[in-house]
Amino acid sequence: MLSEFILTDEQKAIKDAAREFAEKEFPKYAEECDREEKFPFELWKKAAELGFIGMSFPEDYGGQGAGILDSCLVVEEFWRVDGGLGQILSSTFGSEQILMFGNEEQREKYLPPLAKGKKICCACYTEPQAGSDVAGIKTRADKVGDEYVINGTKMFITNGTIADYYIVLARTDPNPKKRHHGMSVFIVEKGTPGLEAKKLHNKLGIRASDTAEVVFKNVRVPKENLIGEEGNGFYQTMMFFNVTRIPVAFQAVGLAQGAFELAFNYAKNRELFEQKLIDFQVTQDKLAKMRVKLECARLLAYQAAYLQDKQGMPDPGVTAMAKYYCAHAANEIVNEALQIHGGYGYMGEQAISRMYRDVRILEIYEGTREIELEIIARSLIGKLPSKLSQIRKHPLM
Repeated sequence: MLSEFILTDEQKAIKDAAREFAEKEFPKYAEECDREEKFPFELWKKAAELGFIGMSFPEDYGGQGAGILDSCLVVEEFWRVDGGLGQILSSTFGSEQILMFGNEEQREKYLPPLAKGKKICCACYTEPQAGSDVAGIKTRADKVGDEYVINGTKMFITNGTIADYYIVLARTDPNPKKRHHGMSVFIVEKGTPGLEAKKLHNKLGIRASDTAEVVFKNVRVPKENLIGEEGNGFYQTMMFFNVTRIPVAFQAVGLAQGAFELAFNYAKNRELFEQKLIDFQVTQDKLAKMRVKLECARLLAYQAAYLQDKQGMPDPGVTAMAKYYCAHAANEIVNEALQIHGGYGYMGEQAISRMYRDVRILEIYEGTREIELEIIARSLIGKLPSKLSQIRKHPLM
């Protein structure tokens, strides 16, 4: 296994602890939370108490100062057992903007409650007519005195109805020279007048993860809630996605690993035509190809995380490759895993059935597979935005 010669003893211990927690706790919640589409608050708090939430936050802000590889090992093990429940790790999603670009006052105020499992964060970027096209957002933030007034609608927002902090990308310049200019990022707190969130139901997968439509109607926030520099929002958001695509690659690796193990164990025990399913050449061929794809995906995910930790910032091309290939491989592996299960795998109470529904999102969120290919191509021909390498970034990253 790759982890045997790449990971330190400490990282192996993190991985083992995360696996033990997921295997022990997740089965208590998985089927119910998937069926009822509810976020497992109790499980989330348990994970926070054990230090699995906000691991990469510096110790001064309640975290462990862990590298992204360390925290992604937890992602991998959680998703190995269940993708929907693995999304409890996304309770800090969006806070990366505060960590990378926020000032000291913002970090001290907002990060510790997230790491302690007392608050939940969400990132509001996607809009009804602007998903992958971040530069196409319409949400406005007009400056009025010492405040900004936000108006607009965000769609498919993870943690939207349960969040305490909303990280919002909005236009501060209505007439920019270029489409991606004139955007800024803000913190909006739960309970702010004009902020409304509506839960979206009947998703295909990761149903334990809260998803919402979030509407801002004349939401007033103080100028102190601006993250980073006014007008720099697009570049900050691109940096944000370059970082957060790495955990998605690990989500894919974890889910693929779990599906592979289920298929392998099922094949060893299922009898067909008076012999074990695994004794058939066609089954062995499936499992062999699945294993190859799984280990290739894991290597790419580890490489992306390693470069982030070593350089202090992600390599956009490698991150996109990892997210693209890992998600693609996971979809293929889970598909074959269900095929090996046959009719039993098609039944809703089976873990492989949930995995089959959960895996599809990995090629959509944090940048569709088409967007990842675009980034990979641009990295090859040197057409990535140059400002991404120049933008002010917090030295703790």
